[in-house]
Amino acid sequence: MPDDSLRSLVRWQRYSPILARRHFLQVMGAAATVPVGSKVWAQSSPTTPKLTQILKSDLQGQDQKVQETVVNILEMRPATAAPWHMHPGAQEIIFVLEGSVQVEIEGRAAQKVRPGGIVLIPAEIPHLARNGGAATARALVTHSRADKDKPFLVVLKQPT
Repeated sequence: MPDDSLRSLVRWQRYSPILARRHFLQVMGAAATVPVGSKVWAQSSPTTPKLTQILKSDLQGQDQKVQETVVNILEMRPATAAPWHMHPGAQEIIFVLEGSVQVEIEGRAAQKVRPGGIVLIPAEIPHLARNGGAATARALVTHSRADKDKPFLVVLKQPT
């Protein structure tokens, strides 16, 4: 059953999106004070959810500003790849769920990310992801966009 703050948020959202957003930010601000890697909920029962932080990082290349967050599930069959591209004003986080994803970021060594692994790609940095494995790879991909009026993705030529 939802707690009082969630019920309150739902009630406010019906009448005032601004008040609902303010309440949400207050609740999330309180949650952000939890130490890195800590378990938020007590493990008192097998039905109690467990929250384990996997990444905490300042925004990179966005002047500490987010207008929009986009979350996707990426599915890559074997031998497929995204082209070299960048996200104007958007930091990207890739969290691999299944298989493995090879991530190449301009100016860095290629990185093979396995299930449970995570990679952070700063805004404006050319990169690509590929599946060189024999199985389909799945990943949770999050983009934090500083300016949603800019294009989401710009395809680039391979860096030399």
